[in-house]
Amino acid sequence: MVLAAVPPRSVADVSDLAADTEVTGADGSYRARLSADWEIWGPCGGYIAAVLLRAASAHTSLRRPATLACHFLGVAAFDDVELDVTTLRATRRTESLRVAMRQGDAPVAEAILWCVADELDGPVLAAATMPDAPAPEDAPLIDDLVEPGQRSPHAFWQNFEYRPLSWVGPDKWSQRLDDPATFRAWYRFLPTAVFDDPYLEAARVAMLVDIAGWPALIRGLSPADEERWIAPSLDLAMTFHAPPQGAEHLLLDGFASVATGGLAGGGGSVWSPDGRLLGSGTQQLIFRPLPS
Repeated sequence: MVLAAVPPRSVADVSDLAADTEVTGADGSYRARLSADWEIWGPCGGYIAAVLLRAASAHTSLRRPATLACHFLGVAAFDDVELDVTTLRATRRTESLRVAMRQGDAPVAEAILWCVADELDGPVLAAATMPDAPAPEDAPLIDDLVEPGQRSPHAFWQNFEYRPLSWVGPDKWSQRLDDPATFRAWYRFLPTAVFDDPYLEAARVAMLVDIAGWPALIRGLSPADEERWIAPSLDLAMTFHAPPQGAEHLLLDGFASVATGGLAGGGGSVWSPDGRLLGSGTQQLIFRPLPS
């Protein structure tokens, strides 16, 4: 966990998730522009998934995303992308969509989504238990844990109020040994924390699950391994369980389950402060040598 001296952006400079995932177009053909304010080793995979969700929203009349399975096919430039949306099957209550993102002739991502109607009815079960965590207001901000100006150099992290619950300080990070491969933190999107659009609310959840695997994984690796490798996502598979319903703070509970053969499996779940499971998902990460 190497931190670099980067001055934080003011709230006025922070990008809004709605503006940075906006799509235009109609009849299955859409366009968006990727913002460099969501950069981690290129456009963050969760940010790409958010744009795919917005394209699905523009195409369907059903106002609730249920699942998202996304393959990340290439690293896009921070520029315009084209999005092609195809209905694979549609009923009154459900619609299956395929969304393809490309930049010129280069594929960027491909996703399959199920969207469902709001008026679905059925029995209720709440068997999942929220992880033990302090309330957001009782957890320290990242700026209280690091020296001034020592935030991550990646622009992505400037878009959150971030409260890590499994923090290991720089003085102990290089001496860690046999730490569990887990990661937990509260996040609040800046400058806009909640949205009326259910697809943007789902994007908040998906974006957090996409960043769960790597910080969990490096806690279980040796410091020497961390200095040699990065592990971007090959895919993201999401299940959306419940809308955030105005919850500004979201708890991410991340894990890495295995690393072998150049791949690593991980994922996470996202919770509201009142204990509702909002979404869960898994990732497959692929190791690449850390660029010099």
